[in-house]
Amino acid sequence: MNPVRVAIVEDQPLYRQMLQSLLQTVPGFAVAAAAGSVAEADELIDPGALDVALLDLHLPDGNGLDVGRALQRQNPSLGVMLLSSDDHMHVLLDLPESQHQRWSYLSKTSSLSAQALVAAVRATAQGRSVLDRSLVERRNARANGRLAALSSRQQQILALLAEGLTNAAIAERLDLAHRSVENHVNAVYAALGLTGSAEHNPRVRAVRMFLAESR
Repeated sequence: MNPVRVAIVEDQPLYRQMLQSLLQTVPGFAVAAAAGSVAEADELIDPGALDVALLDLHLPDGNGLDVGRALQRQNPSLGVMLLSSDDHMHVLLDLPESQHQRWSYLSKTSSLSAQALVAAVRATAQGRSVLDRSLVERRNARANGRLAALSSRQQQILALLAEGLTNAAIAERLDLAHRSVENHVNAVYAALGLTGSAEHNPRVRAVRMFLAESR
């Protein structure tokens, strides 16, 4: 099996080294490049040789969102994970529809354990969108919005979709049968008017709707 190839762009040297050291010890992962700025990223990173770019949102000479978009234009199958000390997940809503998929967001200060980071990088490489669990749990549906009309169980399922969990992982988290989770997920899609296609993954669209209609 080919390794998940990761690039890191993080301006804090100690944190960058920690991420690099951690991912290099994970079987099936390879750190292809590590940079501390946009300029270094332009020099060191080959988008075609990557599966996931792990990017600090705030960089001394730019921001991770723009870096990720530029890398993804050169490699549309590239996953991008933004890291920040604050809840700025709303920046993902600035992405054009053509770049909705394969974007994730983790907080540096809340639930970023080694296990959570590795799982999120792997999920992003597989094409899912992952939002930080602790940030998701803090958000509430906007009054009178589409999320507010969901049942409590449907809102719970949607939050777990926003965390990037598969149906099997949701079933394990909630101690439900896999078939029951499938029914709940489909009910969420139906309630939100989401349909699937090759260009419009309903899971990714559900995550974006969660972001747009919660705070």
